[in-house]
Amino acid sequence: MPLLIGWQEIALRLGLTILACGILGWERGRTERAAGLRTVLLVGLAACVAMIQTNLLLATTGKTPDSFAVADVLRLPLGILTGVGFLGAGAILRRGDHVTGLTTAASLWLITVIGLCFGGGQIGLGISASLIAVVVLQGLKVLDKRRKVERHLRLRLVWETAELTEADIRADLKRAGFDISSWSVKSDRRQGTGDLTCQIYWYATPEDYDLPPALRQLQEKHGIVLFDWSV
Repeated sequence: MPLLIGWQEIALRLGLTILACGILGWERGRTERAAGLRTVLLVGLAACVAMIQTNLLLATTGKTPDSFAVADVLRLPLGILTGVGFLGAGAILRRGDHVTGLTTAASLWLITVIGLCFGGGQIGLGISASLIAVVVLQGLKVLDKRRKVERHLRLRLVWETAELTEADIRADLKRAGFDISSWSVKSDRRQGTGDLTCQIYWYATPEDYDLPPALRQLQEKHGIVLFDWSV
């Protein structure tokens, strides 16, 4: 970080910050994330301006030799990073068992660091971080869509014992590739029915929320009196 900088250098740092944060902010805003284009730009610019101000305060002309011990100007960017943590916390939401906004919060933190890099004159480092961030946010999204995640549901079946047995139902679930985490069966001899409650899980792509075909086939199987499920 040079001790003395001119307006041309300041303009370059601000311009690169706007460009990098604009690209990342557009990506976040296009997918309707909590922190969109304007939020990302403001966070990045705040970090850049704070670092430029720090750079301007580094000059030693007219200061006593012990001035750095009196005023540690590098505390300013550290305070900026701390403050961004509150913005990140506001972007994280919990809905039932699902937590959203973690990527947005991490993006805000990285954007702040990118702004600090440009503001401090580390142009190459800032550009490299920006390019890597674009690859991570855009390129790895394709892998995320193909990655299979765990799905689970609570299943209740009532069947006629003259048509089916508990072993038949368990075999059908196993054959379809479901894993069973709990299994509870009650029988009613007068009605000639069995009552099953179980918890099953399987793996599917993040965008696949449909009921698996194997469960639909089980629902239509002869002898099933009641088929009920909940997530």
